[in-house]
Amino acid sequence: MSNPQSFDSHIAGPSLLFLCVANSARSQMAEGLARARFGDRVRVQSAGSRPGKLHPHAVAVLAEVGVDISSQRAKHIDAIDQANVDTVITLCDEEICPVLADAVTHLAWPLVDPVGSTVPAVNQLERFRAVRDELVRRLDHLCVDMNGVARRPDGSLPGDSG
Repeated sequence: MSNPQSFDSHIAGPSLLFLCVANSARSQMAEGLARARFGDRVRVQSAGSRPGKLHPHAVAVLAEVGVDISSQRAKHIDAIDQANVDTVITLCDEEICPVLADAVTHLAWPLVDPVGSTVPAVNQLERFRAVRDELVRRLDHLCVDMNGVARRPDGSLPGDSG
C-alpha cells in the first residue's frame, strides 16, 4: 500500500472524492469540474481501483469549457487519505466501482464510460462531451456547505442518481 496523500489538505472545508475504476476519464473530469466550481471551499480528489492514464479526450473536453486538468494524474484509491473524506461520489455504470466504507455520505452517479471499447473513435469525443455536460449538470445541483453535502428537508441528497 502506498503512502496516503491528501490533495488540497490545506483546505479546512468538506471533502469530495470521485471514484471509478481507471481514474482516467469520468472521475478526472469530475475532479477538475468540482475544483473549478467549488474552489478552495472544498477539498476535491479522485481515484480508482485500477488506475490507468489520464485520457487525452478528458483533457480536451474540459479545455473546451476553460478547465485545465492536464496536470492531474490517475491515482489508486490507496493513495487517498481516506480518513479525511466526507463524501464519495461513484461514477461507475456497468463496472463495479471501488468502495470506501468509512465515507460519511455516498452518492451514486452512474455514468457510461466514454472510453468504451466498442465505441468508434469518431464518436468517442462526443461521448466525453456528453459525460462532461452531465457532470456539470449534477455538480450544479450538488449543495456543499461546511458540514459536507447538504441534505434536503426530506433527508434525500441533492444530485444523487440523477
